[in-house]
Amino acid sequence: MKLAGRVITEGHAEGEALVSREAIGFFGGVDPETGAVVEPGHELEGQSIAGKILVFPRGKGSTVGSYTIYRLCKKRVAPAGMINAESEAVVAVGAIISDIPMVDLIDISQIRTGDKVIISGDTVQVNNIDSL
Repeated sequence: MKLAGRVITEGHAEGEALVSREAIGFFGGVDPETGAVVEPGHELEGQSIAGKILVFPRGKGSTVGSYTIYRLCKKRVAPAGMINAESEAVVAVGAIISDIPMVDLIDISQIRTGDKVIISGDTVQVNNIDSL
């Protein structure tokens, strides 16, 4: 299935989707050394975002979250790409300064954890795990 959205950061990324229906706060919510989600009670708590296509509705929290995304990139534990329902400035700036392909205005309910996802410009190709 193909989904069209708005490019936040131009690029190409592919990988396994890691989907959250909850907003993600990178500062204090993701360990910048390991890429593990550490926010207590978050549905992705304990899971690594490293190398994944991270799919979530929007970011939340401190503007330091942009720098946290950059730190993830420098440690090579950042997501390969990001998809939002509706981006906000903190995550968008983090993706831009880290050169992580990012698209928003996507119906994220169409993507499930484990799906193979390709981001190419404003297009998101989703190969559902059931159809592989």
